[in-house]
Amino acid sequence: MTAHAYRRPVWRVTLDGQDITGRIEPRLIQLAITECRSGEADQLDIALSDHDGALDIPSRGVRLRVFLGWDDAGLVDKGTFLVDEVEYSGPPDRITLRARSADMTSALRTRNERSFHGKTIEQITNTIAQAHGLTATVGKMFASVKVAHIDQTNESDLAFLNRIGKRYDAVATIKDGRLLLLPIEHGQTATGRDMPTVTLVRSDGDRLRFHSADRDSYTGVRAYWQDKKGGKRRSVVAGVIGNAKRMRQLFASEKDALDNARAEWKRLQRGTATLEFDMAFGRPDLTPQAKVQLPGAKAPINEIPWLLSRVVHQLDDSGLTTRFEAERLDGTGGSGEQQSGTDGGDDLSTLDEDDAG
Repeated sequence: MTAHAYRRPVWRVTLDGQDITGRIEPRLIQLAITECRSGEADQLDIALSDHDGALDIPSRGVRLRVFLGWDDAGLVDKGTFLVDEVEYSGPPDRITLRARSADMTSALRTRNERSFHGKTIEQITNTIAQAHGLTATVGKMFASVKVAHIDQTNESDLAFLNRIGKRYDAVATIKDGRLLLLPIEHGQTATGRDMPTVTLVRSDGDRLRFHSADRDSYTGVRAYWQDKKGGKRRSVVAGVIGNAKRMRQLFASEKDALDNARAEWKRLQRGTATLEFDMAFGRPDLTPQAKVQLPGAKAPINEIPWLLSRVVHQLDDSGLTTRFEAERLDGTGGSGEQQSGTDGGDDLSTLDEDDAG
């Protein structure tokens, strides 16, 4: 019998700061936390048995804080959630609570209008963070990148930051009172530090699914921009000229087109291989943007560093388990230095509309 067999999952839930673990433990059917990388709020689902009819249907708007862990390793704080859905069903009678991460239900989702001209990404993020009483953390690799002009029109602050993040292949989200805009391919914590790489073995999981897609049909990404001085539509290519994926949007400048083409090319490259892993014993310390390696798995799984994009922790009568989805972290074409040139296989080309075809 392995040492794992003697481990016991532990957990704690507080309601508006008051510990209610003892009250709900005898009734707990399932507790699940789904953590997402960007844009979406993390979600908490709690199902409680009401077999004796003694439970009151709880109010929406209450705050729950959840901690998960093991008796030999302690608890991991999984954050605060705001209850926004309540369901009562039966038989068998049960009450289900659904809550979203409290940080993501703030005024950041209120539509706003403003413009930024000649500001850096760090300055834009700081302005929005300060308006909501948050601390901004911006990835060093583009903290000083200047945006010539960008408009926020009938768009929430969070959606606006996600649009900026998409342009630079970054994740925009809120964690622990921090507004984060961090590069996706360099997994980082809320304080901007690099995420540690977690080493797992095949026996850590009950089920593994590896998927590799043939993306050879795309050699790069082509984005178009309007050259107002020349009166022509031009294009840039991130990756290699050939059968490049064409972006539909027409960008206002060459720089805008190039930034978006590079980001889309990185996303395409990461999508060439994905991994799903169901862990027999949960790892509540795992979160999106964490890096994972499985050196003992079959090739090429053991050769690829993996970046977690979605993580689900579940506690029920079977114990505490973790399931994650990940994408390959290496081989992100277009992430290196690129050069201007003409048609013929350069990493980056600027073409006239007639040349673009």
